[in-house]
Amino acid sequence: MRSDIQPNERAFSSKEVAEEVGIATPTVRKYGQILERNGYEFVKDGDRRIFVQSDIKVLIALRDTDKPLDDTAKDLVNEQKEKLEGSNEKVIAIPDTLANLPQDPNQLREIFMFLVNELAATREMNVQLKNDMSELKTTVSRLQQDHHAISSNIGNSAQKTNTKIEKLAEQQKTHFETLQRQEKQVNEFLSNEIQNLRDEQQKVWRSQNDFNQRLEEAIQKPKGRWERLFFIFRK
Repeated sequence: MRSDIQPNERAFSSKEVAEEVGIATPTVRKYGQILERNGYEFVKDGDRRIFVQSDIKVLIALRDTDKPLDDTAKDLVNEQKEKLEGSNEKVIAIPDTLANLPQDPNQLREIFMFLVNELAATREMNVQLKNDMSELKTTVSRLQQDHHAISSNIGNSAQKTNTKIEKLAEQQKTHFETLQRQEKQVNEFLSNEIQNLRDEQQKVWRSQNDFNQRLEEAIQKPKGRWERLFFIFRK
């Protein structure tokens, strides 16, 4: 168990260490394996390594070495062992708190007032945190309602748009059918008019043929010139 880690010391993930040291995350894992193979001790959460500031310094040294990585790792492991042994040799004196309390009532009053103020500040912070959590829940609830309202509006708008499109399509279809009927009627009217013109033309042609035939017959008959012409136009 490592004894060189301070209370509340910041822990780093492999990704954060890679950014701090300026190497790739797989390289962090590679350096960690080399160090452990030579006896280096990491703090671990299961199989996951947890890095502290001293580990980052070790990785930087391993990154910048000109020697083989295993040789440098051994030197770093020896340095860690010396630090850990020195930490274990230190005697941590636990003072007798009650025995070391000041006897002066004024000093005791100041200590108690400090503790009361700290406790009040902690309570105030807890209240603020509760209020912040309540506001956050309210905001989340409002956002969920807004999302639901927006989704409903989008659905309604889409439905209205589809209805308008269907209505326009039906109107266009009706208009097209009306144009088709009108075109058919116009075509029928024109066909009838053309046929009537043809019938009239044929009548004119037949009348002209009849006239030409009578004229020819009148010219061929042995009658007087004026009598023959009078006979033709009389008919």
